[in-house]
Amino acid sequence: MTIATDDSRTHGYADLPRLMGMMTGDEKHGPAATSTLDVLWVLYDRVLRVTPERTRDPARDRFLLSKGHGPMAYYAVLAAKGFVPVGWLPGFGSYDSPLGHHPDRVLVPGAEIGSGSLGHGLPIAVGTALGLRAQGLHEPAVWVLTGDAELDEGSNHEAIAFAGPAGLERLHTVVVDNSSARHALPGGIAARFEAAGWHAVTVDGRDHEALYAAFTAPHPGRPLVVVARVEPKNA
Repeated sequence: MTIATDDSRTHGYADLPRLMGMMTGDEKHGPAATSTLDVLWVLYDRVLRVTPERTRDPARDRFLLSKGHGPMAYYAVLAAKGFVPVGWLPGFGSYDSPLGHHPDRVLVPGAEIGSGSLGHGLPIAVGTALGLRAQGLHEPAVWVLTGDAELDEGSNHEAIAFAGPAGLERLHTVVVDNSSARHALPGGIAARFEAAGWHAVTVDGRDHEALYAAFTAPHPGRPLVVVARVEPKNA
């Protein structure tokens, strides 16, 4: 069967499984990718103030994929929204493809960071929020998507501890919780952020309306974390 790669059409949420299905090969990290699908869609469809034409606009929102070791859903959403050509998807992970197993900000339009090494995204997001504030750019929001196991990294602990007292109100973290962390206590993610001065919300990571409400919840003077619970990785 031939899969259409027409970039002229508009793609919606219902197209995402087909777009993800165009990406084949080894090391797809399927569970890591599918766990993030609904979060990514709601952000790019309803929340983020960024378009393919605004990827260099200083006033754009910044989205940082820290959970970069499973980027298929990310690439599918970027393709659906016109950041990358749909025709790139079948080449995923091949030698000459810009869509690597880890996103590369130099090669993937719309990607703010190169990622895949866990524990880097949240500290970079903290620095990005600080930099925007220092430049007097108070409107752009900074979003970072991490996994629950990623919070085992010490660099994230330092970023969490710093961001709350620093009052980084434009910083938003989404933790996709698929119960893969080795050291965290079950149900303790939100409490960890709250103890550091963050506003925390825990929701069903497959419920689009709940995600949107959490993403747009007011949190004056504090950074926001949304814990998006999905099915366990090994379920």
